[in-house]
Amino acid sequence: MNPLLRTAILLAVSGSLLTGPTAMAAPRDSAQYVRLEHPQPVVATAKHEVIEFFWYDCYHSDVLELPLERWADRHRDDATLRRVPAVWTGSPEEKVQLAHARLYYTLERLGAVDRLQTKVFHAVRIDEADLTTEEFATAWAAKAGLDATLFRAAYRSAEVDQAVREAPALFKRYEVNELPTVVVQGQYRTSPTAAGGVEQIPSVLDQLVATS
Repeated sequence: MNPLLRTAILLAVSGSLLTGPTAMAAPRDSAQYVRLEHPQPVVATAKHEVIEFFWYDCYHSDVLELPLERWADRHRDDATLRRVPAVWTGSPEEKVQLAHARLYYTLERLGAVDRLQTKVFHAVRIDEADLTTEEFATAWAAKAGLDATLFRAAYRSAEVDQAVREAPALFKRYEVNELPTVVVQGQYRTSPTAAGGVEQIPSVLDQLVATS
């Protein structure tokens, strides 16, 4: 299946410090992004909220990962990057996406996303590793240097269960129809098709962060 059609989104659970989109000047209209019909709340902070929606078995999500990491490093003073695993209800990949979402949130709970994110992409897409069960995911995590007991505890935790359960409904809130997708300030959404290619996404984010 074309990677651009393998689409789904999960927005991270909103915390108690949520507020409506900021009243900053709106960016100029551009064919490289679209405005959400229903803007979403963002975390109240001086930095811009930038949310990447991805799937470990999506080619373009894999391609974007390193450029987006470099972009986030350049913008550490004015933007906060959050990653959100995709779950598309009713798609042929729904069960796999749910399993990959559980893996992601387990790594997030263990503080291991920054170190292992690109390695998970490599395992899924290049090595074709099956990381969709607790047994397989734990074995992979142990080889990657994580404590197996701690990994299993996080994998089964109520917090991870909740995040995974909320994934399907959150897909609809962000009106996403392509992976990867990046949303800035809960209002502006870009993707490979809109931006003109994965390689153009960081420059579109530069524009949105500078003017929103």
